[in-house]
Amino acid sequence: MQRYDTKSTNDGLPPGEGMFLACSFWLADAYHLIGRDADAKALFERLMSLCNDVGLLSEEYDVGSRRLVGNFPQAFPHIALVNTAHNLTRRDKPSEKRGGKKAVPSKNAERTILVQGGDHD
Repeated sequence: MQRYDTKSTNDGLPPGEGMFLACSFWLADAYHLIGRDADAKALFERLMSLCNDVGLLSEEYDVGSRRLVGNFPQAFPHIALVNTAHNLTRRDKPSEKRGGKKAVPSKNAERTILVQGGDHD
C-alpha cells in the first residue's frame, strides 16, 4: 500500500516510491477489524512471502522490480508484522478488548456494527 501518491504530492522528493510495508500490514489489521478475515489473512500471507531468506523486511517493496527497497532492515514493518500476527490469532479484536464492544459483521461484509456485550448471533 502506498503512503501517498508521490506523483501528485510535492514533498520535495522525486516521484515514485515502493509500497510502504507497515501500511500494508495495517491494512490487514483493518480488514480483520471489519470482519474481512479471509482478506486479512491473504494479505498477511502475501506480505510474509516478501521476507528475505533470513526473514527480514525493508521499509518498502517495489512491485515493478519485485524486490525489497528503502531502508533495510527496517523496524516499522517488523513491528507491524508482529502486531498483525497477534491480532489475526485472537478471537476478539483489539478494539473490542479496549472498548468493551463486540464487532458484529453486518450481512453486507463491507460494514461492521458495534454492539454492547459479548454473544451475538
